[in-house]
Amino acid sequence: MRKMIIDTDCGSDDAVALMMALKSRDISVEAITAVGGNVPLDFAVKNALMTIEVTGGQKPPLFVGAVKPLFRELVTAVNVHGKDGMGDAGLIRPTLLPENEHAVDAIIRIVKSCPDEIELVTIGPATNVALAIMKDPDTMKRVKQIYTMGTSGFGPGNCTPVSEFNVYVDAEAFHIMITAGIPVTIIGFDLCLGKSALTKTELDTLMSSGKKEAMFAVTCNRMVVDYNITANGQYFLDLPDAVAMGVMLWDDIVLEKKPCYAYVCLKEEAAYGQVILNDGSKLAIPEGFGGHNPNVEVCTKIDTDLFKKRLLSLLM
Repeated sequence: MRKMIIDTDCGSDDAVALMMALKSRDISVEAITAVGGNVPLDFAVKNALMTIEVTGGQKPPLFVGAVKPLFRELVTAVNVHGKDGMGDAGLIRPTLLPENEHAVDAIIRIVKSCPDEIELVTIGPATNVALAIMKDPDTMKRVKQIYTMGTSGFGPGNCTPVSEFNVYVDAEAFHIMITAGIPVTIIGFDLCLGKSALTKTELDTLMSSGKKEAMFAVTCNRMVVDYNITANGQYFLDLPDAVAMGVMLWDDIVLEKKPCYAYVCLKEEAAYGQVILNDGSKLAIPEGFGGHNPNVEVCTKIDTDLFKKRLLSLLM
């Protein structure tokens, strides 16, 4: 059976991704590690614990990690997800408690005990993963695969015109993660809009199912829907972390992926967090990006119908 660790800044879309993994019978979730991102760390911990309880599936240990990025102050997305990260709907009352071991140490310990078996899914800033790599790079090279919801893919950013939120929060950590010699699969924000997003009809179907976890998934994301109505003039729910989790769980939904060289912009403030992707296309200046070998694999197309069919089935 495949073994995974989920590293999350648990906001409302993270909760749906966690449910997908926890309800899966083909994956053993060895641990969940929390990091500051969508919300401050204490909220991320409570949200993840509550999601474990509501899901009623696997109950992995949860470890508390980094409270802030490596070098910068924390930027959150509470304007999108709510002050508690879960729609401010009064949903978060966990009875479970986190473990005492630090998330970074837990990641290293689990990888060391299962070399070449652990698949790591990062659905928040990469701070915990970068700290683990810096602390024990040899052990972390025994991670089988990293799946990351990060970058804007080949589209525009959602945090700045060029940067995606998870990378923007801690671009230095993302740079460390993708240059550590570990296989990395990127699921960019460009895959998470359009037909990948849930429609009003699909959300109504989940709510009317009477299933506790399905209703939880919709209710905790109500502020994201409101945000999309205001920002885009449309009623939909995009679930970037769920799409990333879907790629990890169901490789047959991936229709196209490309080996790419990824470069993380760290110095120019206006471009901070941008990840430039070169997919091998012929460039006029070969000595530039064209001279680098791929260091990541980027998903560029998924079967959105199959993804949503399985997501809805799993939740209901």
